Amino acid sequence: MKAAIYNPYLDTLGGGERYSISFAKILKEKGYEVFVQWKDFSIKEKLEERFGISLSDINFIPDIKRGDGYDLCFWVSDGSIPTLKARKNYLHFQVPFKSVNGKSLINKMKLFRINKIICNSKFTKNVIDKEYGVESLVIYPPVSVEELKPLRKEKLILFVGRFSQLKQSKRQDVLIDAFKKFYNKGYKDWKLVLAGGTEVGVGDYLDKLREKVSGYPIEFLDSPDFKSLKKLYGRTKIFWSASGFKIDEEKSPEMVEHFGITLVEAMSAGAIPVAFNSGGHKEIISNKIDGYLWNSLQELVNITINIVNNDSNHIKLMSLKAIEKANRFSVLKFKENIENLL
Repeated sequence: MKAAIYNPYLDTLGGGERYSISFAKILKEKGYEVFVQWKDFSIKEKLEERFGISLSDINFIPDIKRGDGYDLCFWVSDGSIPTLKARKNYLHFQVPFKSVNGKSLINKMKLFRINKIICNSKFTKNVIDKEYGVESLVIYPPVSVEELKPLRKEKLILFVGRFSQLKQSKRQDVLIDAFKKFYNKGYKDWKLVLAGGTEVGVGDYLDKLREKVSGYPIEFLDSPDFKSLKKLYGRTKIFWSASGFKIDEEKSPEMVEHFGITLVEAMSAGAIPVAFNSGGHKEIISNKIDGYLWNSLQELVNITINIVNNDSNHIKLMSLKAIEKANRFSVLKFKENIENLL
């Protein structure tokens, strides 16, 4: 049996790309010979390094011909509906595309060849189902919760997310502003670390961020591998996210967080999450139970101060709740859902 994988965003090395190669690995385990479309074969080593996943048993080729001649095709959409030609075809949306003429006649015709549409979150599903007039299936991304453990915690606030300024901004600039406010209120023994990929679409954004942090204990970690992130997550007490800040998620759903893999990774290592109240964040965090959702910059600062000043038993309990919630998004759960799909 032969399976084909296509993801136009592979070189961004983000959560959606982890999703695609995890799907490929499961297919391999099920007895498929797996072929991934990408012209620059060095992508294989980059994916292995970023995600800590061996791809020695996965083939990379220039063209899968839209699944022609394959038993199965898994295709990540860029907003368009492709004419897929495999015996079984699965179309995946990792972005909640809107206002792309999804219900056009040509799209309806192409959808006849699709066995199932898969989305990475309920947030994405709600947008996609309305835009294309379909009934998609939600399969949450795989998160390596089994590999992430709490270590000796430090006075460390962390965010992990791409520095790219393509469709979606992770708003590291907002986190820098928030940390300055927090630091200036007397919390001078804390540190902020901003980690993320710099491979695609960064421009001068990172340089501007570096200019903003002068005089503050704020560090940048460019394109860390998974081994480095594991240690960082383990040491982190609080995880921040400002993805989607000041974006109307009804009008521009593609610009907010569609799910939040790094958020789950941090929770699985016992970090308390404090994330902007939009998009996929709301599917991960139960507010004030296993983390916090914030709506304004000042609220982010206030919540963080309350966490820091709270008693250790309360912090420990919320950390355990965060770990418990993260386990719902494990690699094992992903594998189970994919096997059910197949």
